Amino acid sequence: MQSSQRIKYKWMTISLGLSVVLTLLKFTAWWLTSSTAVLSDALESIINVIASSFALYSIHLSGQPRDRNHPYGHGKIEFFSSGFEGALILSAGIFIIFQAFQSFSAPQQITHLDWGVGLIALTMVANALIGWLLIRNGRATHSIALIADGRHLLTDSLSSLVVVIGISVILLTGLTWFDGVLSLMLSILIIWNGLGLMRHSVAGLMDETDLNQLQRIINILNQYKNRNWIDIHNLRVQRYGADLHIDCHLTLPYYWTLAQVHQEVHEFEEVIKSETETEVEIFIHADPCLPECCHYCRIADCPVRVNPYQSDVEWTVFNISTNQKHFVTTQA
Repeated sequence: MQSSQRIKYKWMTISLGLSVVLTLLKFTAWWLTSSTAVLSDALESIINVIASSFALYSIHLSGQPRDRNHPYGHGKIEFFSSGFEGALILSAGIFIIFQAFQSFSAPQQITHLDWGVGLIALTMVANALIGWLLIRNGRATHSIALIADGRHLLTDSLSSLVVVIGISVILLTGLTWFDGVLSLMLSILIIWNGLGLMRHSVAGLMDETDLNQLQRIINILNQYKNRNWIDIHNLRVQRYGADLHIDCHLTLPYYWTLAQVHQEVHEFEEVIKSETETEVEIFIHADPCLPECCHYCRIADCPVRVNPYQSDVEWTVFNISTNQKHFVTTQA
């Protein structure tokens, strides 16, 4: 098992174990206080347990090698895991709204607020710490599932902070009706977080362009541009879990032999792979140059040049994704 995969397993297992312990603490706080806001926070923690369990399975599946039925690997399961977590969070938020309105119509006596504040504060600190560590390690291993779970825990920590503040207000003022208001505030925060995770998941499953990732690849190509790379267009970058799949059209001299083209494509691939931390699969379509390409071709000793060199093409997000050569620099 690769080291990055071990890191993913380690932190997701920690997240799952912590979620179980903190859920028990929050329900203990609810049993002591009978607070609807505390119950709302505890119900969201149940979602943490379910989501972390599914995320752990998704990390296991995403680490499996490619096979005949999954030629691009199993990395997309992490997007599905993120969306599943978002849907669970959204459901919890809607349920909490009903609980809040029920507390308005049938308020209960709130007790042991001091104990409630202490227990919820403890879970808040634990969630914030583990959430931050999950996001940090998720970014290091390019794990969407770890990052999503970390953001969920940070949101849960923020929810707990709101509960602690709200209970403190009730403890100081005796305004028990504020418990229901606090629960409604939590539900809005939870629903917003769930919708955000679902939006990110759908974007990944639909292969929406990640502009930041695309820009990183373009920066690599501009930095290590070889004079033989006359042009690059129709560049597409897709993420499958931690792996990247890149395909593009690379314009090379039309008079080259197949062996020369093969060697240049290999060097092109090695440049990208050497500057990318994740596994990368690259598919290159080699295009022959045309007379119009002479305007930005940098091969000074080209034996078949028909037009003078004018200026280089700077590849950008706006011109490198189009499926056409950049015949004139000013039109790129």
